[in-house]
Amino acid sequence: MTGIAFVLHSSDNVATVLGGDVRPGETIILRGVATGSIIAAASIPDGHKIALQEMAIGGRVVKYGASIGRTTMAVRAGDHVHIHNMESMRGRGDLGRSAGSPVQPPK
Repeated sequence: MTGIAFVLHSSDNVATVLGGDVRPGETIILRGVATGSIIAAASIPDGHKIALQEMAIGGRVVKYGASIGRTTMAVRAGDHVHIHNMESMRGRGDLGRSAGSPVQPPK
């Protein structure tokens, strides 16, 4: 079976799987601003992200041409990218303070 993944921006390193879940070994056809294909290295639910390239631990996850998070483990091209291997960097009030310092309540 062949799946489809949509790439939204030329600098994205993930694409969104569309049209149904994919299984490891399936060929995923890239659409949007990218052409070609990638082989799924893992099961990926419909609407979730597939890695277009390898990413090291702490690497930026780029979608919409913007960094949406960073990896928490090494990611291979074709892997499922989601909360099990990435963390969001948006709305993270804890990132603006030193480790161990208390969060200040709003005034």
